[in-house]
Amino acid sequence: MTHRIADIAAALGAEFAGDGDVTVRGASEPQQAGPHDLALAVNPRYAEGLAQGAAIAAMLWPGADWQALGLKAAIFAPRGRLAMAGLTSLLDPGPDIAPGVHPMSVIDPSAQIGAGAAIGPFVTIGAGVTIGPNARIASHVSIAEGVRIGPDALILQGARIGARVAIGARFICQPGAVIGADGFSFVTPEKSGVEEIRETLGQRAGITAQSWTRIHSLGSVTIGDHVEIGANACIDRGTIRDTTIGNGTKLDNLVHIGHNVQVGDDCLLCGQVGIAGSARIGNRVVLAGQCGVNDNIFVGDDVICGGGTKVFTNAPAGRVLLGYPAVKLETHVEMQKALRRLPRLATKVAEIEKVIQKS
Repeated sequence: MTHRIADIAAALGAEFAGDGDVTVRGASEPQQAGPHDLALAVNPRYAEGLAQGAAIAAMLWPGADWQALGLKAAIFAPRGRLAMAGLTSLLDPGPDIAPGVHPMSVIDPSAQIGAGAAIGPFVTIGAGVTIGPNARIASHVSIAEGVRIGPDALILQGARIGARVAIGARFICQPGAVIGADGFSFVTPEKSGVEEIRETLGQRAGITAQSWTRIHSLGSVTIGDHVEIGANACIDRGTIRDTTIGNGTKLDNLVHIGHNVQVGDDCLLCGQVGIAGSARIGNRVVLAGQCGVNDNIFVGDDVICGGGTKVFTNAPAGRVLLGYPAVKLETHVEMQKALRRLPRLATKVAEIEKVIQKS
């Protein structure tokens, strides 16, 4: 499929220059672009790559001299990554799932499938399920009883959605995600070692044998609109009330959301983030890769945590955190500077000790 430069620019709300009838089939990095590719050079540092490739059209930074770069047409992107979002949406054909229900899928007679749905092979859909119009469900997806999914969902290969999960509109679920597994909840008949340590912060009266009794999960999971769940992410159902994910929130691959957790709107949870049970995450929170959030604490609106940050206590709104345990970013920077100075400080202290011993 080919696209005219003029049409692409119109779809992006961007300006173009040169021959708007030039057509491209896809996008490419500048140095690898061929004559039918749109080279992505949205920053001046990519200009050198244009000379190495064979593109005749490119997406450029505002004010770029497109003719001097040897191009026949150019689209100008004031905010490059935002333009790339629109461009990739335009060029992405999406998964190839035939319209209708594949004959090798099993759908309970009581399930309601919206108009325009496309359901691939080996999909199982349980009793009382409601799936909105224009849903696309790839092979080997399992949707348990009582699930409700809004319109325009895209659920990819091997995803598992547990009983009574409620999902809003325009949901995207990457392969292998599990939504609505039981929470990890266990208790001991007597006070456990963990409970004792939490109370005493390290002191133990004695170590005795203990066994774990399962607490069953009676709640489910509620997910808002425009939510995306990454590959092999896991969202546990609540113990009594539902685990909740707010509108517009995006979860990366291998994110784990524990039971009873509440995640607000428009959050970004990057790869390998783990949020322990009953934590509350505000709106527009960003947790970079491998962040961890302790159970039963609150992370306020607009908090940003750098990679590997471990949040053990409540985080005020708007705070930027880094480190283990989490501290303000500027404090963490000062701590690291001080840490690098320790060898020199130790040498000076040793020299002072020698002087004192001789005197």
